[in-house]
Amino acid sequence: MNNIATSLPVMESFYTLQGEGFHQGKAAFFIRLGGCDVGCVWCDVKESWDAGKHPQREVSALVAAAKEHPGRIVVITGGEPLMHDCSELTRELHRAGFATHIETSGAWPLSGEWDWICLSPKKFKAPLPEIVPLANELKVVIYNKTDFSWAEEWAARTAAGCRLFLQPEWSKSATITPLIIEYIKENPQWEFSLQLHKYIHVP
Repeated sequence: MNNIATSLPVMESFYTLQGEGFHQGKAAFFIRLGGCDVGCVWCDVKESWDAGKHPQREVSALVAAAKEHPGRIVVITGGEPLMHDCSELTRELHRAGFATHIETSGAWPLSGEWDWICLSPKKFKAPLPEIVPLANELKVVIYNKTDFSWAEEWAARTAAGCRLFLQPEWSKSATITPLIIEYIKENPQWEFSLQLHKYIHVP
């Protein structure tokens, strides 16, 4: 765990549209932190897993990069961003007028000041129980039929008002998408998350 709050290992940062979940389609600056010990077999950014392979960037430089764009949302993702202390980064982003969003598996303790927490629980390393009630959005990747019961298990632990999303794993979307559609029709508390960015070919 990186305890130096003024710099973080950054795999990449970019300005694009949020492609998934509740804020899909909105302009956002993404900061992808290096480091992950969750180990999803279908992860499409496995190059992010080793934090040591990515350069340390100062919080001030990251905030300055975000300020170059008109969007006022910054999404901190990974990897698993909560392997790092996000307190200084989110504090400075708030001071600069940004809304702070995080995409996390919830497997590490929460740090930082967040306007939106997207929790995506993974079977490979389950979330910490104390994080689940804090989630604004629960986004579960569906890889096979057993993942629906996994999704319901975590949905039952969320707070009232948490938005619930099911998202097909990209490589199996052709077979999984019809199952999700039928599931949501029978369980309308859930919504569909599409990974819009992969269809419109943006980062």
